[in-house]
Amino acid sequence: MKVGYQGVSGAFSDMAVRKYFKGQEYEEVSYADFVSMFKDVESGAIDYAMFPVENTTTGIIARTYDHFQNYDIHIVGETVVPIKECLIVLPGTEIEDIKEVYSHPEALNQCQEIFEKYPYMRACVYEDTALSVSYIKEKGDKSKAALASELAAEIYGMEILERQVQDNNVNMTRFLCLTNKDDYPEYADKVSIRMVTSHTPGALYNALGIFASFGINVLRLESRPIVGRIFDYCFYLDFAGNLKDANVQEALRRLEYDCIELNVFGNYKEYR
Repeated sequence: MKVGYQGVSGAFSDMAVRKYFKGQEYEEVSYADFVSMFKDVESGAIDYAMFPVENTTTGIIARTYDHFQNYDIHIVGETVVPIKECLIVLPGTEIEDIKEVYSHPEALNQCQEIFEKYPYMRACVYEDTALSVSYIKEKGDKSKAALASELAAEIYGMEILERQVQDNNVNMTRFLCLTNKDDYPEYADKVSIRMVTSHTPGALYNALGIFASFGINVLRLESRPIVGRIFDYCFYLDFAGNLKDANVQEALRRLEYDCIELNVFGNYKEYR
């Protein structure tokens, strides 16, 4: 079984894979970008892929969600990983040595307080949290540090100067497990969809009213611009239920009639 994730060993996506597939035998496949991973999971080159979709501090991870509609994929599970960022340095580095701190832009945004605490440190964008640790190790320059996981520091043999430097101590990222098989678990209790309503008064209100009329709890609603259209929006929505439930089936039939577009991405067990 091959499982893909974006980044390198020690990245938070790698931690999500380890957590979700704990106790199972699998081969990890790392990717430099999300598009390549979407293509490979759609084609079956890999069996599963783990994508970050939401963070408790910075919200929706749009660069992931915006690709969902372009591929024939299915969400079959989710997990949540606590994001505990560490200030990682070359062994022997002192805090006053640091001039530049490298990490993924999401991580930098989640750790603004450390730059207020040490105003002489400059935030530097890098493509991945764990890769930023590899980068500063390669450079061998004590003026460079990285923000990444404790696992990344361990893998690359680096030193942690400060732990849990994220602004929010309950900072967590939600990951979705995707495959190309329309094979949902029997115990699934959460559904993810995308819908596009008409541009008429009350269209979104009426769509949401369908869920209320069938006693379905809407768990999350996000609007996103539709690429290639001027100020036109779609809605990503999660709701409680199973696709085999009669009320869910009837609600989706009503939505399909009322909406311009409707995509069901998956039915899976909610992480608790």
